[in-house]
Amino acid sequence: MGLNDYTDVTEAHGNQITREALEMMWTRYAFAAKYCEDRDVLEVACGAGQGLGALARKARRVVGGDYTSRLLGMARSQYRSRMPLTQLDAQAMPFRDGSFDVVVLFEALYYLPEPAAFAREARRVLRPGGHIVLCTVNCEWADFNPSPFSTGYLTARQLRLLLESVGFTVSLYAAFPVTSATARDRMVSVVKRLAVKSGFMPKTMAGKRLLKRVFLGSLVDFPAEIADGAAAFREPIELTSVSAAGSYKVLYAVAQA
Repeated sequence: MGLNDYTDVTEAHGNQITREALEMMWTRYAFAAKYCEDRDVLEVACGAGQGLGALARKARRVVGGDYTSRLLGMARSQYRSRMPLTQLDAQAMPFRDGSFDVVVLFEALYYLPEPAAFAREARRVLRPGGHIVLCTVNCEWADFNPSPFSTGYLTARQLRLLLESVGFTVSLYAAFPVTSATARDRMVSVVKRLAVKSGFMPKTMAGKRLLKRVFLGSLVDFPAEIADGAAAFREPIELTSVSAAGSYKVLYAVAQA
């Protein structure tokens, strides 16, 4: 990977987010935790570590890794010696073959120049029968906004094909259905699409926070470590057809080795 520092485009303690964003965070960790019971777990791109504690409350062992040293510093300030944290490249991980039962990757696949390299590395470090649990914004959502530093986004179909290409058995899920229930919802959607199309969408979390406050109302603090039940859990539904993916904001994949 290049020399990008992802701190400015990564939510971390000290930021503020919408209530829905907090629900999305809690949902992805609660969803992944079901696969982590008494397992050895690696979270790749753990950021500032906000979900490591949630995984650790279920897992036998958790290791957190991220590419950005500043984000790892925030995680170390929170967890101290509670779990090992290491700087890593998701495409060339510093672990022996068969080191983990679960590899977690949330909202980061689109930053990788070679997603297939991550898939191969995850397959390598997983034990037989192990799982990848992956979450990503749905680029087929009409209000989708690409992140700065992103290298590309995969559709639901492409995500399945990527993981199957390296030998995984894949189940796809989706959550947070797209709604335009009120005039305000429709107005916000139009403004967001215009901002994305015209290039006026803020690139940093600070700029986006101001926009969210103006259009979406009050915000909540981003936790240093998310507590169980910190927000509503929105149960992901399994996608029986990838053609239905566009109706949801978030995609999940569970891939078994």
